[in-house]
Amino acid sequence: MTVGPAFDGALFKQVAIVVDDLDQAVRQWSDILSVGPWTAYRYDETILRDMLYRGAPCTFSIRHALAWHGDVQFELVQPLNGPSIFRDYYEAGMGAIHHLGKYVDDHDAAVTEVLNRGFEPLQSARGFGADGDGAFAYFRPPGIDVIIELISAPATRRTPEFTY
Repeated sequence: MTVGPAFDGALFKQVAIVVDDLDQAVRQWSDILSVGPWTAYRYDETILRDMLYRGAPCTFSIRHALAWHGDVQFELVQPLNGPSIFRDYYEAGMGAIHHLGKYVDDHDAAVTEVLNRGFEPLQSARGFGADGDGAFAYFRPPGIDVIIELISAPATRRTPEFTY
């Protein structure tokens, strides 16, 4: 199979965990596991656009925090409002790793590639960067019980809600 922009040899860089209290989780990961510093953001319909959940337009909100530990980015995600794969995961009583993230240069081409390869679209949105750029989309690959996120990083991040 020809490999396109979604799987061109770049490594998965992000491991994400769903939490019920972002502030507490950040403190624990920092104080107990020495992962940090953490930078936290809140995203909702005032920031995100083109929001989809399982193929249907929606609005949702989350808080999340990012921290690098070596070459791996950790993400802690707290679902707030609206339908989301994060809320689904939390309400199902699931724990530990929620998804693996991969940064891509051409988000639209990478999304097209995974859809053509039979990946199930779960959730997506655009606009989390300071200039309205940045995009993310989540998929379930056929036959593999994992969620994959394709991330187009913004040129400039918004002002964080907090840094710890």
